[in-house]
Amino acid sequence: MHAYRWSEIVEEQLNPTMTRRMIHGEKLTVARLRLFKGAVVPEHSHVNEQISLIEEGALRFFIGGREVLVKAGGVMQIPPNVPHSAVAEEDVVAIDVFTPVREDWKHGDDAYLRK
Repeated sequence: MHAYRWSEIVEEQLNPTMTRRMIHGEKLTVARLRLFKGAVVPEHSHVNEQISLIEEGALRFFIGGREVLVKAGGVMQIPPNVPHSAVAEEDVVAIDVFTPVREDWKHGDDAYLRK
């Protein structure tokens, strides 16, 4: 068992418009992301199921031919292997939960976010 505080986890600058803090468990990854207005998460897919909880701001998702605006207090579920992207309509704080563990993030294999 481990107890964490987001403020004590190193905030990684992915690109000029996005930062991330991560916790990897045995079977899942939890990340706290900050996206500044206009930030773009390029289209990508992964083997992980994803739940995105928007704490602050508004994030526009593009998934499966649909466009969905998720505002503070909203949650988006993304199935495994489905291409998706997002654009920050406002400054955003989001908690992303993935299962299984995001091995690509764990090992720094996430170049799509570092552009």
